[in-house]
Amino acid sequence: MSLGSSLDTKERVKQAIDIVDLVARHVPLRRQGRNYVGLCPWHDDTRPSLQVNPERQSFKCWVCDIGGDVFSFVMQIDGVTFAEALAMLAEQAGIPLDPKRQTSPAEGEGAQDKRSLYRAMAWAEKQYHECLLRDTEAEPARKYLRSRSISPQSTEKFHLGFSPNRGDWLLRRAQGAGAPARLLEAVGLLATPAGGGPPYDRFRGRLLFSIRDAQARPIGLGGRVLPESGATSPAKYINSPETPLFRKSEQLYGLDVARDAIRKSGTVLVMEGYTDCIAAHQFGFPSAVAVLGTALGSRHVQVLKRFADRIVLVLDGDEAGQRRANEVLQLFVSQEADLRVLTLPEGLDPCDFLLQHGPEAFGRLLADQTVDALEHKFRAATRGLDVERDAQGVHRAVEEMLSVVAAAPRLTGSTDAQRQHREWTMLNVLAMKFRIDEQALRLRLRELRSASQRRAGADRGAQAAPSRQQAARARDLAIDPTERELLQLAIRHAACLERARAAIRPEQLASAACRAIYEACLRLSDAGVPPTFDRLTLEFDDPAVKSLLMALDEEEGDKQQAPQTYSPEDTLSQLLQAIETRQQHKEFPAKKSVLAEHRLAGAQETEFVQRLVHEERARRGISEPTDG
Repeated sequence: MSLGSSLDTKERVKQAIDIVDLVARHVPLRRQGRNYVGLCPWHDDTRPSLQVNPERQSFKCWVCDIGGDVFSFVMQIDGVTFAEALAMLAEQAGIPLDPKRQTSPAEGEGAQDKRSLYRAMAWAEKQYHECLLRDTEAEPARKYLRSRSISPQSTEKFHLGFSPNRGDWLLRRAQGAGAPARLLEAVGLLATPAGGGPPYDRFRGRLLFSIRDAQARPIGLGGRVLPESGATSPAKYINSPETPLFRKSEQLYGLDVARDAIRKSGTVLVMEGYTDCIAAHQFGFPSAVAVLGTALGSRHVQVLKRFADRIVLVLDGDEAGQRRANEVLQLFVSQEADLRVLTLPEGLDPCDFLLQHGPEAFGRLLADQTVDALEHKFRAATRGLDVERDAQGVHRAVEEMLSVVAAAPRLTGSTDAQRQHREWTMLNVLAMKFRIDEQALRLRLRELRSASQRRAGADRGAQAAPSRQQAARARDLAIDPTERELLQLAIRHAACLERARAAIRPEQLASAACRAIYEACLRLSDAGVPPTFDRLTLEFDDPAVKSLLMALDEEEGDKQQAPQTYSPEDTLSQLLQAIETRQQHKEFPAKKSVLAEHRLAGAQETEFVQRLVHEERARRGISEPTDG
């Protein structure tokens, strides 16, 4: 990475953000000496294992072994990429990502300017929310909320709103506030008639559910039609269209509110409706989210897995709910997610169940009636089946069940023995229920697995690539102790870095992460910039490398607390000798091969043999012979 403007921007953002304030928004902190300590947001340990250093602008959890700078914290807590974390913090600090680029007023209001789109969406959310609270036209919406026992506190917490049944209501308010109509169109709030004409409010006559991203920024709306308001739309619910801010396949309602509770518990409850999600929070289940009136897709699952270890799909007890369960089970299996299913009784949805039976009964259902995906699939496949008369139905159920067993991943906390036992139990139950020989079922399961592997042949390379990359990443960060100490000295002691430069080339280091850090130290030193921890963290975007850098810096700092017994210069001499010996050991077979192939002759060969013997003695720790 060059020492250019991108680094300047990162450094300006890092200096502008107070990491203590940033972390304190998520967990309470208390001062302890020069640092701050608090509970870690990533696990449930009641001991304060999170430490925040305001001088270095760093954080570290000693239990999770997670640490880094302000960018690393945002990446971990929000589940975003480095680029997204940088953009979020830059916007918070009021720093443009490209300070050399001057934005014209016209461009600043352009529909493609995301910051303008976010501002337009937030403005509109506020208008709709204020309308729901105060406008006489919103009485049908307030009446509906009362009928569903949604409290004023929940109305505020979830930023509910209302759009009057007038196509120009939002447009008129936008004109009065100086908000460009093209921005409101760009975020999907205004629509243009197919036959032409002025834009109109897409959500007119509807109760509005604000859809926010994980960073609590309004990005879209879900609208429920209220006939009492005069609206005649045949669609009961509609969502915002696809926009630069909103992708329905990636968003989950309530994730911004539930995020911290999900991280704490490790479990997310997935509901099917907006009011179900709100009711769950209202009744004391803060880890609930909802899909946006569409089937759950692979991107939804990927997003959920960033925050939760276990996903509990809470389904309506009606027939449609059962159908939807079967549609998404295979998706969860293919995504290797730990999915549990809770089917509510009596045809009720979660909101109705909570209102009629209360949170205690719902909690008991979660504890006692939640089953894993395989068990749920088994129950669904065999429900109402006449084993004696319906041979075709039996065959279909067996094939369906075996297909799921064949594709099922290992669930969280399972071992190979547990999985084998579960499969054996499942096959045993299938054999008894369907009166089929168990060995025949095992053979068919083996055939299905083989067929699945053959079908996946075309994708195997692509699927294996991330696994190979992850394995390589783990190797890169598993640094040899010798190289680890070398980096500690290079970061903390400029004189040691210069001695190391004369003796060690980057390519001699085994770890890719170690080589990258060492090269960055040399590059910064050449530019006249001390390669301190603070400066090096700006060179890398990967939170794992940042965490490693912090560990290296702190380990060397701890050693310096006992200067009478620790000498960086003596330590470096030992490290250089160890690395040289390792290099000689690595090169020795090749040198012997050169000699064996008689590529040298005469005095040159004699000199080569003497040097080879000397290096082999040194490699084995054998002293040189003395005269006499």
